Amino acid sequence: QVQLVESGGGLVQAGDSLRLSCAASGRTFSSYVMGWFRQLPGKEREFVATISRGGSNTYYADSVKGRFTISRDNAKNTVYLQMNSLKPEDTAVYYCAADQTTPSALVMRGRARYLELWGQGTLVTVSS
Repeated sequence: QVQLVESGGGLVQAGDSLRLSCAASGRTFSSYVMGWFRQLPGKEREFVATISRGGSNTYYADSVKGRFTISRDNAKNTVYLQMNSLKPEDTAVYYCAADQTTPSALVMRGRARYLELWGQGTLVTVSS
């Protein structure tokens, strides 16, 4: 079974950039649709970005489109989230997610409650 470990969070100023990484164990990484979600205290986990198994299809929340980029390296069992032009409203705990049964990255966007695997989360704090 794949396990996920996120890294790269931290405290930055508005306008700065961060790159989150999610390293997966196991030998079946390429069979998983991958995604990044984020959560504020007391709120539900929300979709940020998803990527297809081969990496050719990506989807973004409107709030991050044009600023964030999701990518994956199946040879390294790692998915990334490059976050540019960060805003205070991007402050949240960011979670990496993986799912084998979700048919596509498009479908994964709305399935946070049903996804198979989650990382432990990494905190991103953006100060104004």
